[in-house]
Amino acid sequence: MARLGSRGAGAEALAAVADPDAAALAGLDSLETVRARKHPWSARNIGAATWPKLLAIGLVIGVWQIIHLSGWKQYVLPGPATVFANLWEQMQRVQLWQAIDITMRRAVIGFALSVVIGAVIGALVSRIKPLRAAIGAQITAMQTMPSIAWFPFAIILFGATTNAIIFVIVLGSAPSVANGLITGVDYIPPTLLRAGKTMGLSRVATYRHLILPASLPSFVSGLKQAWAFAWRSLMAGELLVIILGQPSIGALLSAAQDQADMASAIAIMIVILVLGIIIDGLFSKTDAVIRRRRGMTDPASA
Repeated sequence: MARLGSRGAGAEALAAVADPDAAALAGLDSLETVRARKHPWSARNIGAATWPKLLAIGLVIGVWQIIHLSGWKQYVLPGPATVFANLWEQMQRVQLWQAIDITMRRAVIGFALSVVIGAVIGALVSRIKPLRAAIGAQITAMQTMPSIAWFPFAIILFGATTNAIIFVIVLGSAPSVANGLITGVDYIPPTLLRAGKTMGLSRVATYRHLILPASLPSFVSGLKQAWAFAWRSLMAGELLVIILGQPSIGALLSAAQDQADMASAIAIMIVILVLGIIIDGLFSKTDAVIRRRRGMTDPASA
């Protein structure tokens, strides 16, 4: 056995001398193999990703409790125990879950329309120079426009209906989708586009097989930003447009405000924050997966 081991070691040494580059690559491959064995859902990785968030939540609650104990405007800022007890009580009622369902359906519909409209506009503007010169700057200007400024026009156009809210969601988030796609197309290497032409790809095939895959990271970043705009537009719309028979999250928050029930208002604000964080986390996870598959992240940090 010792002789066999020495022969194997000698063979590896001879191979390393004959081809040092191959030996170096083999060493790198072994490192990658070891790293690949680390399961992303292991207890260690989950703990490393969770404890900073729990620490931040604990710090916020601690500062909140200190402010409450100081006696500063206790009628405006109830303590964490009161708010979380109110939140737990609301979670036992059907009304809160109906409100979440209505709000999330509006968010999904409005965001889906924003993605379709923004992607079409971004695809056209990014490849048609006269169109880009005409409306390229207007897309960015619309992105900076506060969504709440559109509601008077939306209410006049659609009345106090769900369509008015969705209209403002689209106006608030579609420009981010378009800009994300435009930015992604701008950063595609020209040699890659020339290679597509050399291969005889049509315009549709170029978009499908070359431009869209190459611009995917920037496009996903644009989607993430668009979701943030859509969520804010939706919350503003539900506070302004109260529709009878549709107990949305914004309607619950408005009712708590009218009744000066600050514990209920803060509890609803926590629900809004948690929902926003969950959806944002899904986009962040998608972005991380895309970057990892394209070799844009360090395996050691994964």
